[in-house]
Amino acid sequence: MRNKMRKAGIFSLTALFLLISGLDRPIFSQQPEKMILTLEKSIELALSQNPQHQANKEQVSTASAKVKQARSGFLPSLNGQGLRTVAEKPMELEFPSPIPGAPPQRIKVDFTRDYQFALSLQLPLFTGGKLSSVYKQAQQNLAFSKESVRQSEFLTVFNTKRAFFGYLLAKEFVSVAEEAVNVAEENLKNVKNMYEVGMASKMDLLRSEVQLANLQPQLIQAKNNLNLAELGLKTLLGLDLSQEVEIRGELTYEPFEPEVDKCINQALFSRPEVRQMDFQLKMAGQSLKLARSEYLPTVAITGSYNFWADKFNFKEGTWQNYYSVNLALTVPIFNGFRTSAKIGESKAMIRQIELTQKALGEAVKLEVRQAVLLIEEAKKSLLSQEKNIEQAKESLRIAQLNFSEGMATSLDVFAAEAAYSQARTNYAMALYDYSVALAQLEKAVGADIQNLNVNAQPALTEDDDEG
Repeated sequence: MRNKMRKAGIFSLTALFLLISGLDRPIFSQQPEKMILTLEKSIELALSQNPQHQANKEQVSTASAKVKQARSGFLPSLNGQGLRTVAEKPMELEFPSPIPGAPPQRIKVDFTRDYQFALSLQLPLFTGGKLSSVYKQAQQNLAFSKESVRQSEFLTVFNTKRAFFGYLLAKEFVSVAEEAVNVAEENLKNVKNMYEVGMASKMDLLRSEVQLANLQPQLIQAKNNLNLAELGLKTLLGLDLSQEVEIRGELTYEPFEPEVDKCINQALFSRPEVRQMDFQLKMAGQSLKLARSEYLPTVAITGSYNFWADKFNFKEGTWQNYYSVNLALTVPIFNGFRTSAKIGESKAMIRQIELTQKALGEAVKLEVRQAVLLIEEAKKSLLSQEKNIEQAKESLRIAQLNFSEGMATSLDVFAAEAAYSQARTNYAMALYDYSVALAQLEKAVGADIQNLNVNAQPALTEDDDEG
């Protein structure tokens, strides 16, 4: 008995120690905290975690490295070389014999050394503009890459808004389906009560039951679409699909009156694709200069310092050295008409970019006008459907009241229910279309549509500053 009490006491002390030591740590593994997602938070996550956008941002790092590579061409290059002769055959020289009539003598002479080391230096003085053109082309490519990232940002924001609004639309569809089921259930109860007192026919009861049964799959499908919309939004934001989220927001109507000409002017100034074409045209111009530079001579300073020995030691007199400094002039004479072909290619590329730039300008204008028309269309639909909801709701109330008094059939009630659900669906779709159209206009303009600046000018590059 005493042993049992002692064991029980030891067990109690151990349990107490474990309890005290574990107060600062969770006894059970905690579930990951639910993430609150608003529209602003979703955009922030998409810009920081979306894999495609992050991959596009790496273009800037690549282009920046190319600028450094081009800049290195202006600097001198210094190279070292070491040589160890492992096998050789000495040269034999033939000398006439000092003794008349005797055969000539052959003597082996070793002009090489077993160990040779050299340092070579090269500094370009004039390259006909090659280095300058390559450097400016790299700068324009960097600016082009930055515009690519800005284009990716606008596209990512647009896709995020569309996915977020799509979730809110799917959520509204679930609400519509749930309300339709609730109305059908209440109607079925009312019909049952009326059937029991002889005020409704068996056909009315069967119709009510069928109507409720037909609405259940629609509710299931609406909930499934809501789950799919949530998964799509998580994927776009770069979130784990198992992450629990709470999406907060609602489709709202904020009046906005876009000015077509103002939007078009802004788009032609700030749209990333338009600015990219400007940089492409400048890069093509540098390619033309680069091709023409092949007609010009190049001048460079070259130098070398050499030392060699037959033995690898550092005793005095073992190593011999010599150096040379040269001014090298290279004059192109004939290269099989390659330079003229490159010039022709560059000129054709410039013409192609100019035509593409013109086509892009027209496409941008069309995209802006389409976005404005979609906004106007959604706005008109909103105004009509907002009033239609009130009328459909009142029509449903009257139909239910008339059916209770025997002045309408169950078919009239079903038709009123369907009309009310359709009115709510149309209104939600109009809100979604309006919100997406605003986002599409922002992408088409390439700037915040709330603060348009028609006097905006493309930013100057270093090449522009240099004249």
